Amino acid sequence: MMNDIPAIDVCVVMTRQRDPNPWEAWSFSVEAVLQPDEPVEGAQPRSPTGPRVLDDDGTATRFLHDGLRLELHRDEAEGYHLNLSSGAPVWFVMWRVDESDASMARPVVVTLSYHEAGRLLDAQERVDNVPLPVEVAAWLQEFVQMHYRPEPKKRRRPASFLEPGRR
Repeated sequence: MMNDIPAIDVCVVMTRQRDPNPWEAWSFSVEAVLQPDEPVEGAQPRSPTGPRVLDDDGTATRFLHDGLRLELHRDEAEGYHLNLSSGAPVWFVMWRVDESDASMARPVVVTLSYHEAGRLLDAQERVDNVPLPVEVAAWLQEFVQMHYRPEPKKRRRPASFLEPGRR
């Protein structure tokens, strides 16, 4: 049986900052989402124990996390539509600090759905966003055109048109 779920493999570039302020030892941010075939400056060979280091100046370190897969699901079509119609479509990346090593963070989920990103934020997860490339937005738009059907809006009559006992 063939898998009919559209999907792409992605890599996430994250930056770790040492001592960003007096209250934190580390801060993390998502810098970019790339496809595996995109060239990345400074990428060292893949480590069997973790992400590749792109560069490290002693204060800030950039890491390339690969092995992530983004899938498009029909039941998220409205969330994809909202992302595309925002005027500035983005990748949403949910990431977590490593529980055994607070100096490391890793991306866990990459999505294009506003709804899924909202659910993750509601669950108190960390979610960053970065701009979506035009070619990925076009791929997403094609999926949305095939699968998104807006819910019909029910017309609600103003109360002034109802009988006094039904208002």
